[in-house]
Amino acid sequence: MHPRFEGVFAQLPANLQSALHPLLDIDHFPAMLSAQDVASLRQQTDMDEATLAFALLPLAAACARPAISHFHVGAIARGISGNLYFGANMEFPGTMLQQTIHAEQSAVTHAWLRGEKQLAAITVNYTPCGHCRQFMNELNSGTDLRIDLPGRQPTTLGDYLPDAFGPVDLDITTRLLDEENHGFTPDGDALSQAAISAANRSHAPYSQSPSGVALEMKDGTFICGSYAENAAYNPSLPPLQAALNVAYLSGYESADIARALLAERPDAPITQWESTVAVLRSLECLSLDRVLLR
Repeated sequence: MHPRFEGVFAQLPANLQSALHPLLDIDHFPAMLSAQDVASLRQQTDMDEATLAFALLPLAAACARPAISHFHVGAIARGISGNLYFGANMEFPGTMLQQTIHAEQSAVTHAWLRGEKQLAAITVNYTPCGHCRQFMNELNSGTDLRIDLPGRQPTTLGDYLPDAFGPVDLDITTRLLDEENHGFTPDGDALSQAAISAANRSHAPYSQSPSGVALEMKDGTFICGSYAENAAYNPSLPPLQAALNVAYLSGYESADIARALLAERPDAPITQWESTVAVLRSLECLSLDRVLLR
């Protein structure tokens, strides 16, 4: 079991510990539970979906990287597939605070990059901030997304974001988690192909600036991130953060990155290059290259 889980694992109910241990006892637990895993856990613990998600929150919060705030936030996103996806806040000392990943962004993006098609609910251990409410408003579940908080009755995103401004106000029909393909041909070496494929899945309807990042880990694993844009612009999540989010949730460290590659259009209205360089430099990862989408 990864050391980050050891302290909180002992505090879980005994029957949940027993059911979870085989799932966590691997080198890189993917910070998600399949619908089959969820069904098994519910059967072994006699918990309903909401109760199980609340019980798992300490494990999600243990994935946080709060080097600046020292404040652990965990989130669990439930897909319509029945899968559960962990999320946690991620912070990057040495670069701008705007590069931070909030826990809700983490869980949502994690689900998206794992191939989830839509979210039914998100469980969080603290009230979502305005930044996250706006980010979640980009989802194809819209304001019907259920929000579960400890000690409160279930509510919806619409209750937390009344009179919302979002894609519908800008005549955008494609939402985050919808299937997208920008049509760029993956070519070059395997890492280049992975980065281009990640760019193809980008949600970038406002700037038309798709981009993707592929990280090659020292063990040979590829981890990819796609750009997730937002109607309010600022809550947009860069592709590097999306990739780092999955890497950190899966138990990798910055030192495990062997190479990083950014794929973006040379004529795009916005570029991810400088911010990608800045964040990777803060992580002491200097092996970065760029492939231009044609």
